Amino acid sequence: MSNTQKIYVAGHRGMVGSAIVRTLQAMDCHVADAPRNDGGVIITRTHAELDLCNQAAVNAFFAQENPTQVYLAAAKVGGIHANNTFPADFIYQNLMMQANVIEAAFRHGVQKLLFLGSSCIYPRLAPQPMREDALLTGPLEPTNEPYAIAKIAGIKLCESYNRQYGASHGVDYRSVMPTNLYGPGDNYHPENSHVIPALIRRFHEAKVASAPSVAIWGSGTPKREFLYVDDMAAASVFVMNLDQATYQQHTTPMQSHINVGFGSDITIAEVAQAIKEAVGYQGQITFDTTKPDGAPRKLMDSTRLNALGWQAKVNLKQGLTLAYQDFETTQSQGPL
Repeated sequence: MSNTQKIYVAGHRGMVGSAIVRTLQAMDCHVADAPRNDGGVIITRTHAELDLCNQAAVNAFFAQENPTQVYLAAAKVGGIHANNTFPADFIYQNLMMQANVIEAAFRHGVQKLLFLGSSCIYPRLAPQPMREDALLTGPLEPTNEPYAIAKIAGIKLCESYNRQYGASHGVDYRSVMPTNLYGPGDNYHPENSHVIPALIRRFHEAKVASAPSVAIWGSGTPKREFLYVDDMAAASVFVMNLDQATYQQHTTPMQSHINVGFGSDITIAEVAQAIKEAVGYQGQITFDTTKPDGAPRKLMDSTRLNALGWQAKVNLKQGLTLAYQDFETTQSQGPL
């Protein structure tokens, strides 16, 4: 990593953004105002310091800092309940953040940008495993369609800037689509979190209360793929730093995104059992079939990324152990 790089990580306090910062620090980059190493400088701003939905503020930030690389990991995220309850917030805020950051990056000469999307961009009934060319081939999962539409727009923003300004300005904006992520820095909110952190909290509270059973939303039959967040961060840095010729060899101008997955999936019932074991809960698992299941299956085809030379390293058992340790640490610091 060149020590001339100024790397802006948007969303550095989120699960993915903080993992990207950890990965860059392991490569001898340092956060601005922190003790210097030999790598590049990592630039961060909290939401209080910079509202990415404010176009003027974003432009002023880029004018002041002049980053050379941008990791766009900032997003409004949540589970089925949150997406169903706040659809306007999810589409508006994500569209605004993406448009403001990508346009400001271009206006201020940033040639390298990585946009982080989501597996929900693919049709609800996409053939499994989901390949990159499944994008825009069918209806989306209704429970998170607004969020998915925003993420699709982010991919197309990157592609459009590449097509219009790649040759003239050296613009090289890339997109990676992670599968379901979990790990340190996750959101453990009882209603607005994703499945793994929600179940970690539920099983932990049941263990503490010696509750006889834990109810899981839905039938337990849908299948999901899970990737430890530090693996996602490593993949993001890997894709960002691929030489342009290699990246273009494995993508097309209007299908330039790359899937990032673990490579296999399990049922919700199976992941609930694995979390139960990681937490050490002794009671029973029940299923509330009055609650929605979401998409029946979401497995990513990561052939494109694997062909480029990257593989996930952390298996689910290892990852859940680390995730539960993070939950306990987070809980010990105050109410979640």
